[in-house]
Amino acid sequence: MPLVKNFLEWIGLKEKIHNAKYVPPLFKEGEVWWCYVGENIGVETNGKGDQFTRPIFIYKKYDKYSFLGLPLTTKQKTGTWYVSIDFHDKPQTVIVSQGRAFDYRRFKEKMGQLDENDVMKIKQAYSRLHAVSDHRPLIIADKGRG
Repeated sequence: MPLVKNFLEWIGLKEKIHNAKYVPPLFKEGEVWWCYVGENIGVETNGKGDQFTRPIFIYKKYDKYSFLGLPLTTKQKTGTWYVSIDFHDKPQTVIVSQGRAFDYRRFKEKMGQLDENDVMKIKQAYSRLHAVSDHRPLIIADKGRG
């Protein structure tokens, strides 16, 4: 039953985070922040520890309240879903397949800024992985419309 316990602990913390009064911090693309990620499902990357946190790379800032973030892990992984970088003199892997929208209230603390070379590597890998093929024609079906 430990898995259920983790979900219940996360729900309690998530409620506190959601209801707390925060002023959106100044943040920008290319930074890495500790974020409250939570206890997720299946292959989704979880937060670690009793606060369910994980380093998150800010890939795209939408506005002062939200951003597209990519999780980091210290586990070395290879493949098109991953980008290896060094951050704070430690090897890290950015999981480009697990990007998602985050609210600013998930921020715990700023860890730092990635160097421009690593940012470019991540952006190129993300673009390659999420490229839309131009080889399939767009078909718009209007069957069933009156």
